[in-house]
Amino acid sequence: MREIEHEQRVVSRIYARLDALRSHYRHQLAKVRRQERTGSAQALSERDAFATHYEDTLARLDAVENRLVFGRLDLTDDTTRYVGRVGISDEDRKPLLIDWRAPNARPFYQATAAHPGDVVRRRHITTRERTVVDLEDDLLNVEAAGSEMAATLTGEGALFASMSQARDGRMTDIVATIQAEQDAIIRDSPDGILVVQGGPGTGKTAVALHRAAYLLYAHRERMERAGVLLIGPSSLFLDYIDQVLPSLGETNVVAATMGSLLPGVRATEHDEADVADVKGNLFMSRLAKRAVRGLQRLPEEDQRLSVEGVEITLRRDQVAAAMERARRAGTPHNEARVAFVLPLLRELTSQYAKARGMDEKENYAFLYEDVRQARDVRVALNLAWMPTTPTGLLERLYANREVLAEYADEFDSRERELLYRSPGMPWTIEDVPMLDELAELLGEHEGAEVRRERLARARAAQQEIEFASDAIASQNLGAGMVSAETLASRFTERGPSRTLAERARADRTWAYGHIVVDEAQELSPMAWRSLLRRCPSRSITAVGDLAQRSTAAPAASWRATMGKAGREHVRQASLTVSYRTPKTILDAAMRVLLAYAPGDYIPVTAARETDNALEETYGPWREILIDVVTTELRAMGPGRLAVITPHDVRDEAYELLAPQLGASMTNPHGGRLRSPLVVMDPTEIKGLEFDVVVLVDPRRIAEEAAGDIYVAMTRPTRRLHAVHQGLPAGWFD
Repeated sequence: MREIEHEQRVVSRIYARLDALRSHYRHQLAKVRRQERTGSAQALSERDAFATHYEDTLARLDAVENRLVFGRLDLTDDTTRYVGRVGISDEDRKPLLIDWRAPNARPFYQATAAHPGDVVRRRHITTRERTVVDLEDDLLNVEAAGSEMAATLTGEGALFASMSQARDGRMTDIVATIQAEQDAIIRDSPDGILVVQGGPGTGKTAVALHRAAYLLYAHRERMERAGVLLIGPSSLFLDYIDQVLPSLGETNVVAATMGSLLPGVRATEHDEADVADVKGNLFMSRLAKRAVRGLQRLPEEDQRLSVEGVEITLRRDQVAAAMERARRAGTPHNEARVAFVLPLLRELTSQYAKARGMDEKENYAFLYEDVRQARDVRVALNLAWMPTTPTGLLERLYANREVLAEYADEFDSRERELLYRSPGMPWTIEDVPMLDELAELLGEHEGAEVRRERLARARAAQQEIEFASDAIASQNLGAGMVSAETLASRFTERGPSRTLAERARADRTWAYGHIVVDEAQELSPMAWRSLLRRCPSRSITAVGDLAQRSTAAPAASWRATMGKAGREHVRQASLTVSYRTPKTILDAAMRVLLAYAPGDYIPVTAARETDNALEETYGPWREILIDVVTTELRAMGPGRLAVITPHDVRDEAYELLAPQLGASMTNPHGGRLRSPLVVMDPTEIKGLEFDVVVLVDPRRIAEEAAGDIYVAMTRPTRRLHAVHQGLPAGWFD
């Protein structure tokens, strides 16, 4: 009790300092905001820079309220360090709390009894709100401890206590319980591509998120300038983890799925497996190049064009020469169109001037406009070098079997037919890498939507000018010293300030300092190509499990799944201890996986066991599911239960359960994971965990995809209950 009281005094002092810092920055922010919105451009810029700094700092300080202090180190030199979410010093700059990412906090995660280093005792401090509720000590150096310290040892295991907590629909960080093998990966160099292979429950996601936070801390100048991109398997998953990085003191990370990676496109559904395999093949990049080259068409002969009733000639050889020059420039198709069109317009203008008997130099401007706006000229030049958008081109490509046959000769007729789709159908997640490829090859194109945005910006700019004119008059800034347009540009620059993450998300060409990929085994070679494009430095962390891949048979190696990325500087690390899944369930899941997809998998050891972890009930699921779920919910108590079904009966299972259990359910088509009961299929469940899982027709799931049954069986932290009319092979030992 005395130890808890002592730690409470320390924790209270640190929280008091946190409150003081918050108060200081709020005062500074309010002071800046009260400043006049006038003055020199430099003064305005400095004002906004300070405001942004104070806002960002306050956001970080507010995000670390929960479990601010979680560790203590007692060292051989009789000094003590407290470890927490962020670094905090007192008014005299003396450290009160060490950031968990700092080098002198590393012994908290790395020291062992065999290799204690300078650590005598490691203490885990558990808090609820701002109250210390539990302590757990690891005595690592018995000789250095002495009898006084030995008498104060306490605790029963922070790691296992955290694992036994009920799930609440949000992932929590593991910063207080990071294990040595996890810490080594978190602090690894940012250079090159690091692939982390880890079985279910080994903490892959947590390691990936903590690594992102660590890199932003340890390499802040490099990472803050370019930002970090986090790719997750689904929007549900991103919602599940969205509080982890802020709780670690980092808010400047772009989180996306492959379906939301491309600005202006939001795909939420997957293609069928055979279609996805074709779209993920690197041959698609060749198809994209041919499709774009197909927009550059040399006419078969010279063309007679009419401009204001005057005939001129677009010569085929001149078109060929302009086309060759534009291609040599090496710029994207839409941008190169200017280099293609301008010399041809000049030549046609010269012809037009001669035909009208007018002096070309004196009348060039209006003659040029006549030619440029003539319908015949526009049609001819567009047919020779057609501007378009990625979505427009891909929609036309997929809807034309003849063009697919011409451009996609690496695919056989069956594969080309899988690519065919009618115009107007929604884009799938597997379409996004191809759209990204086309965007890279095409460049910007001012279609109707872009024109609307430009006009909206123009209207906003005009309003700023009117506001600036009023400011000039009221502040007596006239006499030629400043124009309304100049002042308006300053207002616009200060306008709604956007964080780095917001700017990066809106910019397809943004180059990130680091990319973190979760469930990386699901990415196709084309998806990897899109990610490499966004990270020229090739600083990438990819975490996943080849055994959990949603295919009929898991991939043989990471290099085989990564396409071009697999040929880069790739190094691998492994996580081998499952902290989530009880041993009985994990062993059964591995037996089932081996029965349906034999392979040489990296072994995973369960760190714990629970009683009655594996259960099964025989019978038609439509008749018994309600009773099984009701019983499991009652026995579970606090926590969350997932019903996992084959893909095509998910909605039916939801409709069956909703009338009686609807108040406790989350709609399977999306939304947040806050309810005690959810109904999902194996694809949606990736990366998530639940206290209890009720598994419907596991044999059918196993027959459709061995990786999916492995995923489904390893989601629970407490209990797995199968509802079936025949269990999959390997279920029993």
